[in-house]
Amino acid sequence: MRKLGVLALMVMLGFCVQTFAQTPAQAPAKPKAATAPKASADAKIGTSAARAYDRALLRPALLKEKAPETFQVKFTTTRGDFVVTVNRTWAPIGADRFYNLVKHHFYDNASFFRVVPGFVVQFGLSAYPPVSAAWEKANLQDEPVIQSNKRGYLTYAKTSMPNTRSTQIFINLSDNAGHLDRQGFSPFGFVDAQGMKVVDMLYDQYGDSGGPDQDQISKLGKPYLDKGWPKLDSIKTATLVVAAPEAAKPQ
Repeated sequence: MRKLGVLALMVMLGFCVQTFAQTPAQAPAKPKAATAPKASADAKIGTSAARAYDRALLRPALLKEKAPETFQVKFTTTRGDFVVTVNRTWAPIGADRFYNLVKHHFYDNASFFRVVPGFVVQFGLSAYPPVSAAWEKANLQDEPVIQSNKRGYLTYAKTSMPNTRSTQIFINLSDNAGHLDRQGFSPFGFVDAQGMKVVDMLYDQYGDSGGPDQDQISKLGKPYLDKGWPKLDSIKTATLVVAAPEAAKPQ
């Protein structure tokens, strides 16, 4: 009897061991997902957009490099390429500002948001709201008008108040010397005759009164323009070229 009892006990133990071996192990508990950090200012405008601009543009007071006496800037646009030749002696303050803005790619992705046939093409509001905010009060002192606002010449946009030039540029589409010169618009460079063929093709059908609001461009950037005025042409890149000798004036 004792042998039978021991044998029965061994059979029961073997069954228990086999049952335990077939029982799947319990899966370890999954760790809780980490709490997502709060969105940064850059994240709010999109990571790709935040990386698209030179962070030096957020500190205008530091961009004070003196420009060469003559230099060129190549504009690659959605309509084609043109080159601006700058002569620093015409407007040193304006030329230096333009040189620093281009060097740090301020105008890249910016739109030609105002095109008035027979008058001017206007550009110079950044595609990126943080950059626009940084330059909002970075105004320049006025300068004497040495060159006239003839067709192809570039000058800063400004208000009727003194010392309000900043980053916005006019390209004269016709001879505007009669009134812009008297109002103190001082040209600092020009687009030659070949380049003006491209400038003349920039989209101009929205009209001066039907164009975008400049405050909204500054606050919302390129997406605002792309949504409401999708046919506007824009600057892909504006880059410095090697220092250029005095070139022929526009015709």
